[in-house]
Amino acid sequence: MRAIMVHEHGGPEVLTLTDLPEPEAGPGQVVVRAEAIGVSVVEAHMRAGILPIPLPAVLGVEAAGQVVAVGEGVDPALVGTAVAGVTGGAGAYAEFAAMPVAMTAPIPAGVSAVDAVAAGAAGAVALGLIHKAALRGGETVLVEAGASNVGGYLLQLAREFGAGRILATAGAEGKRELARSLGADVVIDHRQDGWTAELGDAIDVAFESIGGASARGVIEALTPGTGRMLYYGRLSGEAPAITPDDLLGRGATLVGCSGPAWFAEVFTVRYPEVFARLADGRTKAAVGLTLPLADAAEAHRLVESRGVTGKIVLIP
Repeated sequence: MRAIMVHEHGGPEVLTLTDLPEPEAGPGQVVVRAEAIGVSVVEAHMRAGILPIPLPAVLGVEAAGQVVAVGEGVDPALVGTAVAGVTGGAGAYAEFAAMPVAMTAPIPAGVSAVDAVAAGAAGAVALGLIHKAALRGGETVLVEAGASNVGGYLLQLAREFGAGRILATAGAEGKRELARSLGADVVIDHRQDGWTAELGDAIDVAFESIGGASARGVIEALTPGTGRMLYYGRLSGEAPAITPDDLLGRGATLVGCSGPAWFAEVFTVRYPEVFARLADGRTKAAVGLTLPLADAAEAHRLVESRGVTGKIVLIP
């Protein structure tokens, strides 16, 4: 099968198209013949060594397609089923991918593999964050990187789940306009120094995905006593520069949205929920661009330049 390999950390040019044996399904796994493969900044960070992974490796976290084999402990009736899922770390940039059956969900009729990959993991994380935030109705919400994959779905969902006023951040004007179209009342350019000064001091819920120094300014904008920050990503490549004393001074709550229990809920509950929402039209898949699998390096250049809004999807 054709696959994209990384032998050493570096720029997009280290992504190499090669031929490999098809993977076998281990215990609790399925093998999927990929029809669509997701590309994200997380994989670019893996390639660059910001998030180191053992090398050599086949990159890729998300794929959708048809189950062609099952491992021990998996229902053989799944063979032939259209599913989307994640590999748990790597292996999706290929014509066939093995993934834990527990981290897959059937794709309903009428939902394409491309839409499933575009909305699946990002939409499931967004739904998990929205439910975790437990919006109380009429609260003010901040969605960082509102034109990003997860951020866009958060903006789609926030009003429906009770947000009163929605603030978002985005960089380029096109992305700021997209954030507005997805439901943001106010959009702030997070490329500007000191952008957190525009938040005021009454943010009830902040969905933190940028990390770095700006996180302290977000904490200072949280509503004293009841404000909460849900930390789920670091698009800057840096952890939020906050301390327990920053939280103590506001009486704020920091919720870490990661780990085994978090992802178990995301993939057993929220993943199927996203696909049901795609099927009935409550959620719209944000597809930015489709490219051939062989153009994975170009996909990484685009995702790192942040020049494409919506999900970049590779087609084997």
